Amino acid sequence: MTVAELEVLGSGGPEAPPAVDESGKKITGRSPTRIAFDRLRKDKVAVICSTAVLILVILGILAPLISNALGLKYADPPSTPAVEYLRFTYPKPEYGPPFGPFTWDHPLGLAPGTAHDNLARLLYGIRTSFAVALLATVLSTVIGVSIGLVAGFARGALDKLISFVIDVFLSFPFLLGALAIAPIITSRFATQPEILAKAQFFSLIGVLVIFGWMGLARLIRGQVLSLREREFVQAAQVIGVPTRRILFKELLPNLVAPIVVTISLSLPGFVAAEAGLAFLGVGLTGIPSLGQSILRGTQYYDQYPLYLWAPVVTVAILVMALNLLGDSVRDAFDPSTRQ
Repeated sequence: MTVAELEVLGSGGPEAPPAVDESGKKITGRSPTRIAFDRLRKDKVAVICSTAVLILVILGILAPLISNALGLKYADPPSTPAVEYLRFTYPKPEYGPPFGPFTWDHPLGLAPGTAHDNLARLLYGIRTSFAVALLATVLSTVIGVSIGLVAGFARGALDKLISFVIDVFLSFPFLLGALAIAPIITSRFATQPEILAKAQFFSLIGVLVIFGWMGLARLIRGQVLSLREREFVQAAQVIGVPTRRILFKELLPNLVAPIVVTISLSLPGFVAAEAGLAFLGVGLTGIPSLGQSILRGTQYYDQYPLYLWAPVVTVAILVMALNLLGDSVRDAFDPSTRQ
């Protein structure tokens, strides 16, 4: 036996050649998350919707910078009363529509009654509406995932108690809760406009979170009920792994797909909910939002349609893009649709 053969035997035998496909490229494994994101990159609808959402988000985040760069005033200067911009509550022709031509100084015209620049107010409204939806989505996701993990992993009385609480919250009407909370906040801080605006902002997020976590909690509970009987969970219990580690280290990574899908579908729902509540007059009043702009625009829809349609179209584009993106995310993370 030669020295080379002895070296091969001593090293445990020759190494197997790496697997290659028909084109000669090395085959490497991919995680389910990597496969899902690869599918999203190839989905034209997902790419277009992601671009649209990203543009709107950037416009909202950079609203102060864009307004200052274009010379757009969210409100008329204190030294210049709004009456100088208005005639019978409508913008004068020299300041653009509805009775004047298009002007770059005010691309969407001025708001009747206040002379606020509509484009500046639209940018600030995008930022507010998306901030409300994002915070509500994050908080409701954290609460729903945590409660769902505990309910699914627990047995006996604790599981029954959590399920009962979920059913109670599901049975309570969302709109009734919002209608009950809004007058209380308004009357409590009516004499403090700055505090009132913040109180309305956080109370709106609170209402959306309180009535928005139950669906995800039920979904996570159902997933955990099946996962807790798997071998890796039982093995962790046998060797004495703490329950908290099992929940967040063993079970949670296997729930990424439903959580991502739920987040992608919750965002447009909360955007529409904020706009609907503001339109009903129980949302934000001291901070510009898309729903508030729609509410004000309905009073002038016949003489000044642009004042109404600008926020309506913006909400429609944002909600539609988020919904289509959510559908693409769901298809990408759904193992039954993978090819």
